[in-house]
Amino acid sequence: MIHELKVNMNEYLPLRDVVFNTLRQAILKGELEPGERLMEIQLADRLGVSRTPIREAIRKLELEGLVLMIPRKGAEVAKISEKNLRDVLEVRRSLEELATELACQRMSPEDLQELEAAQDEFRQAIQEGDFMKIAESDEHYHDVIYQGTGNTRLVQILNNLQEQMYRYRLEYIKDTAKHQILLVEHDHILRALKECRVTEAKAAMREHIDNQEITVSRNIKEQQ
Repeated sequence: MIHELKVNMNEYLPLRDVVFNTLRQAILKGELEPGERLMEIQLADRLGVSRTPIREAIRKLELEGLVLMIPRKGAEVAKISEKNLRDVLEVRRSLEELATELACQRMSPEDLQELEAAQDEFRQAIQEGDFMKIAESDEHYHDVIYQGTGNTRLVQILNNLQEQMYRYRLEYIKDTAKHQILLVEHDHILRALKECRVTEAKAAMREHIDNQEITVSRNIKEQQ
């Protein structure tokens, strides 16, 4: 099935970034399906651009794990892999526990207010039921915790990991039965951070990530 792809022009972004964002969203939304070939000429025609920004976008999407380069075949949309999920979450689990521990010690009252506001945004997104908004507000919630560590290097590493996680985050959020659980988990993490209970905050974050791995892993098996 061929979906219509539209480039949403942004006067503040270079064309290559606009094309990258367009293809990224198409993959995350399933408009470009797992296993689908990404032909530069066809995509350039569909988006009304030259092949150069398409080629650059495909290269960036490969770095995010959304595109796979097959020798003598070219690029295709990467399938959601249980091993890739496990690999990413093993790293994320350790880094988020570290971030939670540091944030517990270093977050200012203003940081905690920002985290509360992020949780309110997340709650509102769940009420609206927009999967993309839920994923983005969930990402923002975690980003506030990262920033609260005051560790620039850790923030950079986690932000890179966030990009690789986005697809799995969206896959998890599509399971509407988990939405209330996500809210409860976020509230638990927030409360532990506010009360500076390091061990509890780290355990709550670990459980939060473990639940995501269990659910998405099961969904991957069901789709095989």
